[in-house]
Amino acid sequence: MQYKRHADDVVRKLFKMFGAVLVTGTRQVGKTTLLEEIIAKEGLPIRTVTLDDMLQRTNAIQQSATFLKDNPPPVFIDEAQYAPQLFPEIKMSIDREKKKGMFFLSGSQPFEMMKNVSESLAGRIGILNLPGISLRERYGVSFRDPFLPTEGYFSARVKDVAKIPYDEVWNIIHRGSFPELCANPDFDWQMFYAAYMRTYIERDVRNLVQVADEVKFTHFMAVVAAQTGSLLNVATLAREVGISQPTADRWLSVLVTSNIVYLLQPYSNNIINRAIKTPKVYFLDTGFAAYLTRWNTADVLKYGAMAGAFFETFVISEIIKSYSNRGILDLPIYFYRDRDGVEIDVLIEDSGILYPIEIKKHADPDKSDVAAFSILDKVQNIKRGTGGVVCLYDSLASAKGDDKVIPISLL
Repeated sequence: MQYKRHADDVVRKLFKMFGAVLVTGTRQVGKTTLLEEIIAKEGLPIRTVTLDDMLQRTNAIQQSATFLKDNPPPVFIDEAQYAPQLFPEIKMSIDREKKKGMFFLSGSQPFEMMKNVSESLAGRIGILNLPGISLRERYGVSFRDPFLPTEGYFSARVKDVAKIPYDEVWNIIHRGSFPELCANPDFDWQMFYAAYMRTYIERDVRNLVQVADEVKFTHFMAVVAAQTGSLLNVATLAREVGISQPTADRWLSVLVTSNIVYLLQPYSNNIINRAIKTPKVYFLDTGFAAYLTRWNTADVLKYGAMAGAFFETFVISEIIKSYSNRGILDLPIYFYRDRDGVEIDVLIEDSGILYPIEIKKHADPDKSDVAAFSILDKVQNIKRGTGGVVCLYDSLASAKGDDKVIPISLL
């Protein structure tokens, strides 16, 4: 089964605007497939070369100019992060030819972490960070606007909505959002993630940082996964794994760099001086997090101690996907927590307005779920928009005032 990827039209826009297009994202998220499908459908005369091939990689690193002469544009270079030496040559080629859509690039590490890329290709490259399969993609929904809890959003969204069975939600959370697992229900969940873990460490982690003890790094990932949805505490991570705090910081940056983990930043400004400054940590794929923390079935996860954290992680990930699939790199998504313990799970900032969201795994919401929103009403010079509680209720409804009860099918 193939899924219609919602980022495809963004890529089409980018290659018409820039000399090069880069699609990043974690390994096996579908970057190569997306680009190959677009190239085929557009009928573009583009050849493909992958730097997973060691001979091609060696040539790209050691003889960059010759490599591009052997593979002239238009060309698709897969796993481009392995040869940062190519980027100055790509820049010169774009500046010389002054054409759009000359280079299609993919890489499993974000743009800003690739050596020399930002300096070499500034203003010449369009970037998309591809997430896993979203609920919209999974159920064939064509609606593509980023999630925002406004009347305008919901009016448009309810016209294109899929019914998601209650019993299926936890299967989706447990299985995760990697395309192969989504498209092949017969694929063994445990075998897939075990193989993914080995490939990730061998190809991505070793390329980013020297990890002397792979067992400890695996343990570190499991400890981070166990903290998904929690305030980040690097000292605790270091202590539990038995590594130094600088090592924990470095390893965490690897997980962020390779799109395994997302750090949700707290919303703060000079007006809200009681807000904490510590980010929250989220695993972007709930299936991978479940594998690492050994929740081996959907039912065990659903009734387990981490059910709330996993549901929150899942909703955060879906909100992120709705923005990433529109080509938005600087996500306008935050959370709020102050020193009195008042917390709002998500704040979405749009045109100077803050839209608050609570996330609850239950199916019987009430007014207390949105009670924390009142903290925003008390702060001068902050404009609060409509908000809501995302939960397992089956339809859009009023929670309190203009705030809504939002079923996950409307994300």
